[in-house]
Amino acid sequence: MKAHLLLYFFAIISFTKVQAQEKNALFQELKHQDSVFFERGFNRCDLDYLKNQVSEDLRFYHDQGGFQDKTKFLENTANNICGSPAQKPIRKVVPESLEVFPLYASGKIYGAIQTGVHHFYIREKDKKDLWTSTARFTHLWILENASWKLTEVLSYDHQSTSPPLSETN
Repeated sequence: MKAHLLLYFFAIISFTKVQAQEKNALFQELKHQDSVFFERGFNRCDLDYLKNQVSEDLRFYHDQGGFQDKTKFLENTANNICGSPAQKPIRKVVPESLEVFPLYASGKIYGAIQTGVHHFYIREKDKKDLWTSTARFTHLWILENASWKLTEVLSYDHQSTSPPLSETN
């Protein structure tokens, strides 16, 4: 009986260690995905890149701007985020706020939930970025043909009453 318990205990430890390594690799992968996605798609306005990185079935929920499907999301990004290069909105994630939770089907990762906090700024030429708001986000990333696609977005708890405690610029 003791031998069976010991084997069971070691199996749990091994499984937990493998899961922790998978989760850490997934965390790093999605941290990178988030960074590239927002730097290219939001901060630099590479709309072709953005179009290819979101799912055809994108569902975006914003606590101030309402619901957007992929078409409306791309249209709003082009018009509002990328519409005025003289006063360009910029997004910066709070790195220590990021969390990633894997989604499995039959023991294989098919997606992940990513949560965190991000700050928004207005960038003007030859000026320091001006903080405008802070918000929370929850993203659902799904693997489609070995590529991560953003499929669901919750953008909420936007606060613009005081600057963030720790600046990220």
